[in-house]
Amino acid sequence: MSTAQLDHYQMVINGARVDARSGARFDTLDPYAQRPWASVPDADAADVDAAVAAAKAALRGPWGELTGFQRAALLRRLGDLIARDAQRLARLETRDSGKLLREMSGQLSYIPQWFYYYSGLADKLEGAAIPSDKPNFFAYTRREPVGVVAAIVPWNSPLLLLTWKLAPALAAGCTVVVKPSDHTPVTAIELAALVEEAGFPPGVLNVVTGFGPATGKALTAHPDVAKIAFTGSTATGISVAHAAADRLAGVLLELGGKSAQLVFADADLDAAANGVIAGVFAASGQTCMAGARLLVHRSIHDELVAKVVARAESITLGDPAEPATEMGPLANAPQFEKVSAMLATALADGATVATGGGPDPELGGFFVRPTVLTGVTPSTEIVCEEVFGPVLAVLPFDTEEEAIELANSTRYGLAGAVWTKDIHRGHRVAHQLRAGTVWINAYRTVGPNVPFGGYNHSGLGRENGIEAVYEYTETKSIWVELTGATRDPFTIG
Repeated sequence: MSTAQLDHYQMVINGARVDARSGARFDTLDPYAQRPWASVPDADAADVDAAVAAAKAALRGPWGELTGFQRAALLRRLGDLIARDAQRLARLETRDSGKLLREMSGQLSYIPQWFYYYSGLADKLEGAAIPSDKPNFFAYTRREPVGVVAAIVPWNSPLLLLTWKLAPALAAGCTVVVKPSDHTPVTAIELAALVEEAGFPPGVLNVVTGFGPATGKALTAHPDVAKIAFTGSTATGISVAHAAADRLAGVLLELGGKSAQLVFADADLDAAANGVIAGVFAASGQTCMAGARLLVHRSIHDELVAKVVARAESITLGDPAEPATEMGPLANAPQFEKVSAMLATALADGATVATGGGPDPELGGFFVRPTVLTGVTPSTEIVCEEVFGPVLAVLPFDTEEEAIELANSTRYGLAGAVWTKDIHRGHRVAHQLRAGTVWINAYRTVGPNVPFGGYNHSGLGRENGIEAVYEYTETKSIWVELTGATRDPFTIG
């Protein structure tokens, strides 16, 4: 495909559509068609400087002068516009990422709820009047925006994971510079157009696109960025945290996971099998919360594995835009190569393939067959490390205590599930799992009002819920002297 045939996009800086100052561009690939479909600018540090300057100016200008009530109205309007354009945006997400249109349609129809929810909080960011231990002073607090936020977004659910950052940051009164993944840069630019249409002042949302790590590094190291909100791999998140620590900027990190689904002998096995399928094969396994470890009581191990294998083998792979397709390709070549290599290592380490086991020979491209591995040990790579693909590792357990120990024997702590009909056990085990989200007899459910984030190497801070908007504020304490009297200047008051 020639450059002339590609959809041509520009970045958004201070409300204007701009190319990179260098003129450099790169193409984004349709992972199903295996060919480029759009061209976007390849920004450098000068472009990042311009975007951050625009965000800083908006914070000190018209945006910073708005009340919470005015911000709330804009957020509601933005939610309405996304709802209006949900199907168009879903098609763009599918083309850029290879994810199912049926899934992206559901996501885009749901995303407006985040903006509606945070519009309801924008006018409720209250401080507190604090009783003073000094009768001549009145003390109170106020919540103020942290400032310019850098939002660095991954390729697996670009608009949803951007929304998790953008909605609370805007509710708090911050301005935002977005760096989307170089694999899925288009929909962030499209969202910026809706932000403009909704009536947000120029500079409130800026989008810089760049190929490779240089653009993101320039953004995370920028001295005028007050907070970095990052979703991605743990290794990159650690690098982001280092960059922020060098200048004491704040970070909100949503990182990797190796989540476990614990299935006890009394569980509804049909429901559990369906939950396991949803947890690891939905989105082709390309989700941070993937339930990639199945811990199953030994007495039902074979029966449950048989049910999971039967459903996995019936999954329809193909064109993600087709309604009947249940699993599309992996999103890009590096991810396909990583998953293929990890599967090869697992087989060399002695894993038994219950189904799948590698790339799909008929479809080719970036397709990997839904894979179930047994005969693994807790210390093997495929059990310990995040695959980010449609690969399930199965381990048996004999006691509740052993199941909890196995579930917690990971450096991650993002999510998990407990499958049991014993409500006492469900809560008891959920309380002992070291994970930020635990589902009981369910998997892969989120909501704008429920916090999401991880323990350990799965991240820092929480997205969604009231907690998220607090992530983007600073608390200021104010003391008011009431009498006009003077005091000894050499003692603390």
